[in-house]
Amino acid sequence: MESMPGDARDFNNIEMRALIKFFFLLQSKTPKKIHANLTRTLGEHAPSYTTVKNWVAQFKHRDFSTCYALRPGRLKTVTTPENIDQIHELILEDRRISAKSIAEQLGISRERVGSIIHEVLYMRKLSARGVPKCLNADQKLQRCQSCDKILDFFQRDPNYFQSGAIGDHGQNLVMSV
Repeated sequence: MESMPGDARDFNNIEMRALIKFFFLLQSKTPKKIHANLTRTLGEHAPSYTTVKNWVAQFKHRDFSTCYALRPGRLKTVTTPENIDQIHELILEDRRISAKSIAEQLGISRERVGSIIHEVLYMRKLSARGVPKCLNADQKLQRCQSCDKILDFFQRDPNYFQSGAIGDHGQNLVMSV
């Protein structure tokens, strides 16, 4: 089996459809011959026979677009900065709050709340094994708030840090006020 050197995996969906379109329009090949040709050339990275067959069927109906068609349905207008901030605040207030409860309070779908929690805020339920190695949005917020407090101390009295009022006692930053 002959395969392309290294770059076969770099084909994106649009390029793959354009290739299928080329074989169909300019070489008048059937879906079986197109799939066999792609499999011989791309090996395991070739699209399935069903995918090739579906695209050839679209091309036969004079739909020569190689891009995804817009699908009917409502756009994602709920994922606004305001909703993201509200969800984040609700979670910070009560870490045991459910997505269903958040959805009811904000009047948006539970699925959209879950999407915002996982894909935008990068938060997830923690278990003993699922602790993230990177800072999540909550941890970043806590760090920013701590830095703001330290900056406020420094701006009020620049000599405060030299007075020995701050020390590191067992990994905990201690400030005497």
